[in-house]
Amino acid sequence: MKKIIAKQALTETGWQNDVEIGIENGRIAYIETTPTGANSTVSLLLPAPLNLHSHTFQRAMSGLTEARGPNASDSFWSWRRLMYKFLDQLTPKQVQSIAAQVFLEMLEAGFASVAEFHYLHHDHGGKSYSNLAEMSERIVQAAMDVGIGLTLLPVLYQHGGCDARPLHGGQKRFGNDPDQFQRLHESAARALTAGPADFTIGAAPHSLRAVDAEGLARSIALSSGGPIHMHLAEQVAEVEEVVAHMGARPTEWLLNNQDVDDRWCLIHSTQMIETETRSLARSGAVAGLCPITESNLGDGIFNGTQFLAEGGRIGFGSDSNVHIDLFDELKTLEYSQRLRDRSRASLATPARSTGRVLFDAANAGGAQAGGRQSGKLAPGMFADIIALDLDNEWGVNRRDDIALDTLIFGGHGQDCITDIWSAGRHVVKDGRHVARDRITMDFIKVMGELEQEI
Repeated sequence: MKKIIAKQALTETGWQNDVEIGIENGRIAYIETTPTGANSTVSLLLPAPLNLHSHTFQRAMSGLTEARGPNASDSFWSWRRLMYKFLDQLTPKQVQSIAAQVFLEMLEAGFASVAEFHYLHHDHGGKSYSNLAEMSERIVQAAMDVGIGLTLLPVLYQHGGCDARPLHGGQKRFGNDPDQFQRLHESAARALTAGPADFTIGAAPHSLRAVDAEGLARSIALSSGGPIHMHLAEQVAEVEEVVAHMGARPTEWLLNNQDVDDRWCLIHSTQMIETETRSLARSGAVAGLCPITESNLGDGIFNGTQFLAEGGRIGFGSDSNVHIDLFDELKTLEYSQRLRDRSRASLATPARSTGRVLFDAANAGGAQAGGRQSGKLAPGMFADIIALDLDNEWGVNRRDDIALDTLIFGGHGQDCITDIWSAGRHVVKDGRHVARDRITMDFIKVMGELEQEI
């Protein structure tokens, strides 16, 4: 039995002072109070959220797509073309090395688990590996090596657009028809059995542009009641294409044609009108927000104020992994609402500060989206825990909601993280992942190989 004693902790019942948490078999065994200050080992304990949307391989592109191309209206779509060019270089071994570095950075940033939206399945030109789930196995191995919790989301990607045009270039490495995807998904599920008990699987039809009616139905069936993730309404051009071919806006069409409920996580949803925002909020689905990536790509601003006012559920992901920082993701969403509405404390409520609203949402939405028994410090939950030191110039020993506000908006929340447990695995100590030197050295070697080819 592992024990952690903290001066304060955000538990299922709210803030508590002087608590002891016991961890056994990867789960929280008990939470109880201790004599004031007795053997405190950390300043603050928080539940560690799940990162609900990641494409690990894109981490290797960070910093490579910030120059403007010849097109004066450079946009997401030009970034996308560069991403496909980059894809031509990656080998399975390199993908595993990049994923391990990304998972390490997520843990150091405060995420204890991740839902990996995994669509890089095949070799160059779309040729299948002899092991159809080769790339999925590489993701599983990276997660095992680093010790992060994993919800693997194999992605079905059939077409290059709503007109069912064939995949081309780098897209071919994503492509499957429904029958092949079913075999791939089954193999990926078997690969997960080599991992710990907190590894699980879902399914991800990529988007309404990339799957047809059969593919969407087959993907949903493969989820077997688990998480279903899909990109939705990210870009204006995407909305226009769906309207032209399907007769309705993406969110409108999905809600009218599928039983969208709490199994679903709809990624981005930055291009919704008011009626769609209200309907999606009432569906029980999670809106999977990636504010840093959405800012980097110029996607637009999610209507968080209306969505939360309607009872909507949100969670956070790092998507392209251009910059991995839990607290910065939350801050970026809030600041986008302030800039749009010229307001302050946009998402706060009379009962909870802005930071508390954001942090509670990240935990609840992440756990739901990942199909993971986590998101709160409570007996029986996976022991996904962040320990922080607030006895410094960044935390200045603040307490309760004000401590969260300081961590999120003060700009140095990650500097205060000392330890991370993922399902009881003590993977970050003194602010560093326990295998950082080995994993990062391998990642730097891989980056040198790739940049010689690009």
